[in-house]
Amino acid sequence: MADKVQLKIEKSKIYKNLDILDEREKEVVIGRFGLIHGGDERTQREIAKELGISRSYVSRIEKRALMKLYHEFYKAKR
Repeated sequence: MADKVQLKIEKSKIYKNLDILDEREKEVVIGRFGLIHGGDERTQREIAKELGISRSYVSRIEKRALMKLYHEFYKAKR
């Protein structure tokens, strides 16, 4: 139960900071973490097929987006 609450808090933090991401990064992060309307989390493969790009490119986009979000969270804590 506590894990679900923590996950909901983390998703909320990510959702509030999506505006720092470009459109492709937003699409990938929203899909990976199921951020829209309690959506299901999807795999990199599923997102790649949907966007017409390779799974490895989805992986790179996701990594770049998560680094941006990490830096934004870190900056906010200061």
